[in-house]
Amino acid sequence: MIASLPRIAWLLIAAFGAFVWFSGLDLRKLQHPDEGRYAEIAREMNVTGDWLTPRLNGIKYFEKPPLQYWVTAASYRLFETDQWTARLAPAAAGFLLIFVVGFTAAGLAGTTAGAYAALALAGCVWPTVLAHIVTLDALLEFLLACALCSFLLANREGASAREARNWMLAAWAQIALATLTKGLVALAIPGMTLLLYSLATRDWAPWRRLHLVPGLAVYLVIAAPWFVMVSIANPGFADFFFINEHLRRFATGEANRPGPLWYFVPIFAAGLVPWLSIAPWTWRAAWRAAPAANGFRWQAFCLAWAAFVWVFFSLSGSKLPSYILPMFPALMLPLGAALAAMPARRIAWLFGPFAAGTVVLFFAIVAGFEPMAPRFADGRTPVRYLLAFAPWLKLGSGILAVAAVAGWAWLRRGDDRSRTLGLVTIALGTLVAFQSLFIGMDVFRETRSGYDILREAKNARGAPLDRTVPFYQVGSYDQTVPFYLGRTTTLVAFRDELTMGILMEPHLAIESMDEWIGIWRALPDGYALMPMSDYEQLVAQDVPMRVLATGPRRVLVSRR
Repeated sequence: MIASLPRIAWLLIAAFGAFVWFSGLDLRKLQHPDEGRYAEIAREMNVTGDWLTPRLNGIKYFEKPPLQYWVTAASYRLFETDQWTARLAPAAAGFLLIFVVGFTAAGLAGTTAGAYAALALAGCVWPTVLAHIVTLDALLEFLLACALCSFLLANREGASAREARNWMLAAWAQIALATLTKGLVALAIPGMTLLLYSLATRDWAPWRRLHLVPGLAVYLVIAAPWFVMVSIANPGFADFFFINEHLRRFATGEANRPGPLWYFVPIFAAGLVPWLSIAPWTWRAAWRAAPAANGFRWQAFCLAWAAFVWVFFSLSGSKLPSYILPMFPALMLPLGAALAAMPARRIAWLFGPFAAGTVVLFFAIVAGFEPMAPRFADGRTPVRYLLAFAPWLKLGSGILAVAAVAGWAWLRRGDDRSRTLGLVTIALGTLVAFQSLFIGMDVFRETRSGYDILREAKNARGAPLDRTVPFYQVGSYDQTVPFYLGRTTTLVAFRDELTMGILMEPHLAIESMDEWIGIWRALPDGYALMPMSDYEQLVAQDVPMRVLATGPRRVLVSRR
């Protein structure tokens, strides 16, 4: 028995969770920008066989290291190049992390705490959301959380010297892999967390258990080779990656991603659903939890980890909602222990306001979303898409409300078995609810993906677009177009994040609209995707174009 349920019940829960977790990967088209960007870089690696130098739309792209590109390119090679394989790396990382967190909590606080920590993470909104979007953050979260868990197990009471050494070396290896995913932030978070923890608790003993020399050797053997080889092959990489993408991005607003100090407050609150009304009430006790016999306070370390992530990215000049993702596994570990120690009716009392809030939210959406939809509409999101999303929003909020109320009712019964069933209901219900919302998000794809406009153009021609004919993206760049087109495009009068790559290889892009017009007029045939405003200006200049397809804000034309 684990947490008052037989093993077969947990196997069924895990199987159902896996089905829900992975079933929607192919039900949504990739969306601009992140999903298209990271899916396409991996596609080009797989096609060209160049696994050293990442390229986006054929242009060198050095903003991030290559680990996820490698994993995704391998999934393309093993299975197929598709949107579900593009999403496989973050989805698999997010799912495996549930078991890593559960295993670690079980080793630190018992099997019931492990089961509850796993359920807490499985139902937590922000890790779930970002595991189903093609970004690098879910893989980074997974590797950093694995490093955190390895560190906690290395420092746990009763660990032998050999176990402690092996877990610490595993942590160094996982930090190295995280560095290959998103850079030096993978060193900053665990290193500064350890310093913060030691300053706050006066516990310096973990520093003596770092196995620093062999650990650094493991780190360098794994992380250094790619950085050395790519720097040799691409002069200018080191300055761009380490100075521009780390120091300047953190210290300045150069990346054009500003935000106030409270930027992450609403994101964190929404991301902590459905545990928002429970978890904060457990943090004080977790911080004050008695140390182990060796003096280590694992719950305090987890809270220090989350606190550092929050402060670090709040102070950064560049902010994105996904940056605080590494907080959540760290918070679910002590939450699992707290839930295991807390009487069911106490959990029900804390959860009650949230359950009531989901019911109010559901009825508010049913009554008010469609009348209010025009207020949320804009050029990128016409009202018809919001109205098409309304049934999915009602379904998702309805499932969330039913799961919350049913979970609360189980918890109200007060016994250990009902406590477990209540937490299972809340976690899996939240997962189902947000998967429903994810599937429904595909109604917005016409303004966020190149799939539909390319399909419309293919239908207009009665045949696939000719792969031997040049394809231009004029005045803009849709990250998903090369992926769904199956080949790279030529950028016209557009740089943005591809500036460095274009400066290194200027022949891969066309600098000005006038230059492109001359090339276009001389072509026997060609394709061009452009904003509607640019199309109207070109029509006024009598540039020869035949419209193949139109979208809400852009048009795809051919030369003839």
